[in-house]
Amino acid sequence: MSNGYGSPFGNGGGKRPPTPEELLALLVAKLRGRFGGALGLAGLGLVLALWLATGVYQVNPSEAGVVLRFGKVTATTGPGLHWHFPWPVETVLKPPVTVVLKEEVGFRTIDVGPPARYRQVTEESRMLTSDGNIVDLDFIIQYRIKDPKAFLFNVRDPSETLRDSAESAMREVVGRNTINKALTEGRLEVQTEAQVILQAMLDRYQVGLHVVTVKLQDVVPPDPVQDAFKDVINAEQDKERMINEAEGFANDVLPRARGDAAQLLNQARGYSESVVKEAEGQAERFDLLYDAYRRSPVVTRKRLYLETLEEVFADVNMIIIDEKIARGALPLLPLAGVTGSGGAGSRSAEVPR
Repeated sequence: MSNGYGSPFGNGGGKRPPTPEELLALLVAKLRGRFGGALGLAGLGLVLALWLATGVYQVNPSEAGVVLRFGKVTATTGPGLHWHFPWPVETVLKPPVTVVLKEEVGFRTIDVGPPARYRQVTEESRMLTSDGNIVDLDFIIQYRIKDPKAFLFNVRDPSETLRDSAESAMREVVGRNTINKALTEGRLEVQTEAQVILQAMLDRYQVGLHVVTVKLQDVVPPDPVQDAFKDVINAEQDKERMINEAEGFANDVLPRARGDAAQLLNQARGYSESVVKEAEGQAERFDLLYDAYRRSPVVTRKRLYLETLEEVFADVNMIIIDEKIARGALPLLPLAGVTGSGGAGSRSAEVPR
């Protein structure tokens, strides 16, 4: 049977829903008719106090209070104690707005463990890359509720909407990349692009969610070709390792080779300068000697003769005796003992003056 009022959600076709004041007046009239007098008023006051006390509610620091009056949002409240008209006039929903929530795509956690157990959802994880290969891709979305009103009332199932939107965004990104990029160095780029696309879709749908991050969990090729792809990945890693080792060897050898080359060049320049300076000095000395010879040939010739003898006999032990003294001296003297040098290698010469 109809109660004579339209739907509390405003479906139309019935009368306007009663206001809280009208409901209270109707309740007072019924209690007076049933109990009457002071007893009725006391009972009415007690019932009214208990009913009003049920309107006290608390919002935790991580929550936001959304007050509904006959199904329509009238206010949002922050953390702390608040009061609203008790049921059935008003109700309060308290979604967590500061807690980072998580949604899984491609798999579901059956038991957190340890050890954790998961169930694979193949219809979500199988994706096609730009080069025509198939990958099994599992990822999670971490998000927060940024608009509690939109989160509660704009879509029927926000979690399902988020999961479907994330799957669509990831398929778009993976479809633009090759399988090698998705499996190896392109993981971070895939995550970032998928997060941007997903946030744009949620904003367009007005879901009231903010995507904190998108994290890839497992990105693997299908089972029949996993071994081959593992070999490819290992080969890529060996390639990178060998390149790094070669660069390290080059960084060690090249500076030392450059230093040795610089040292040889400096030595060559020094030797060249010394040879040139010495040649210039000898040429200048020869010019000076030639000038002196032109001015005094006899003196210069004698001086050259004596200097040549000095150079020739520089390493020869010699005793020079005046010609007058030599006439009265014995022709053979133990000169080796006098000079302090002797033996088979020592020589003496007598040069008259």
